[in-house]
Amino acid sequence: MGTVIKVEQLGKQYRLGEVGTGTLSHDLNRWMAKIRGKEDPFSKVGEANDRTRKGGSDYVWALRDINFEVQAGEVLGIIGRNGAGKSTLLKILSKVTKPTVGLIKTRGRIASLLEVGTGFHPEMTGRENTFLNGAIMGMTKAEIKSKFDEIVDFAGVERYIDTPVKRYSSGMYVRLAFAVAAHLEPEILVVDEVLAVGDAEFQKKCLGKMKDVSVNDGRTVLFVSHNMAAVNQLCNRVASLEHGRLKEIGETGLIVSSYLNSAGSKDAYVNFNELTTNRSGNKKVVFKEAYLKNISSPVKTRVFEIGDSISINFTMKFNNPNEKLVKTSIELKTSDGLKLASMIDIDSGFQVRFDSIEQSYEVVIQDVRLYPDTYYLSFYCGDMSSYETYDYIEECISFEIIGGGKLTSRGLFKMGGMFFFTPKWSVNTRALSPHNI
Repeated sequence: MGTVIKVEQLGKQYRLGEVGTGTLSHDLNRWMAKIRGKEDPFSKVGEANDRTRKGGSDYVWALRDINFEVQAGEVLGIIGRNGAGKSTLLKILSKVTKPTVGLIKTRGRIASLLEVGTGFHPEMTGRENTFLNGAIMGMTKAEIKSKFDEIVDFAGVERYIDTPVKRYSSGMYVRLAFAVAAHLEPEILVVDEVLAVGDAEFQKKCLGKMKDVSVNDGRTVLFVSHNMAAVNQLCNRVASLEHGRLKEIGETGLIVSSYLNSAGSKDAYVNFNELTTNRSGNKKVVFKEAYLKNISSPVKTRVFEIGDSISINFTMKFNNPNEKLVKTSIELKTSDGLKLASMIDIDSGFQVRFDSIEQSYEVVIQDVRLYPDTYYLSFYCGDMSSYETYDYIEECISFEIIGGGKLTSRGLFKMGGMFFFTPKWSVNTRALSPHNI
């Protein structure tokens, strides 16, 4: 089979706010160094690509010192947080952009799907774009024609195949684009997070097709996704990027677990004192901080499997302690903002007393049965009788469901991208000590 992709000391540098290096003299210096066989004079400057801090240099390394090999028939997953360099790596592999330093060696034709409508001309019809894409990949008209009916059937856009693609929805666009890329028999298929645009049925179909072309046809797939369930299902190996560098590469389960534990521990705790947006209320009572964990583990995390019980631990601060009761509730929403459940809707929430300045509580959502995705929690406290809101923080903490776990057929009726369920809430009425948060 052999190696089809080899990456050696790959790096990509950008100058913020500029095209190229920003000045003609800088570009000339680079060109002169190259023709003299000398090192790029700007390769020693610049910072790692950390989007969370301002930094002190205009030069940023989107990728730095990347080395790996991919074998024929392998499905390599590429994961990392936003800004880690995943899309930049795929663009370089697809020859959309050139590396600043390093080498890439590939064997075979590459088909890439990096964003909705990659390689499509908006004024041309779906049929015309199919033939255009095939021609760009070096296929003859007869070869494309032999695959055409299969492509249209897979995409499910037969009715609109002779309509200009500028009139397609984003979902239709990506359906046809993926069908073209997957069926025109490239040796290497490169797919970015673009599949998230499609509906759940089409995503499942795409994952099946990518598995099929790798296992049955011996073709290589590079797959970037934030959906860890899809990565676990599809990939033989996974490369994890962080701030433009290759953090680790190896067996899928180990790398995904390491990534989720690292990412989850950073985001599982929230200090509400720092939140000012999406917040309302008169602040007589406020939420101070919160964290999530699996009920069976003491470790803070925001990553759970189907069937886990999620422990939501939070502290409330009472600015004028007395014996008055405060109605408290937690709301669960999808990544699209759809409210799935609220404690008030189910059992009127729970009540806490103003009997000390600070108190901490635990609410458990038992036996969670949600489709793998990102979900958000909102916190509310107030006086329901007078309709007075003390503190309401919308979508202030998120968590991931990654599949696996204790999945059974009970209660798993898929409705609108999630497994329909009625959550069981339980409240630890014994207040936790504040220092546990």
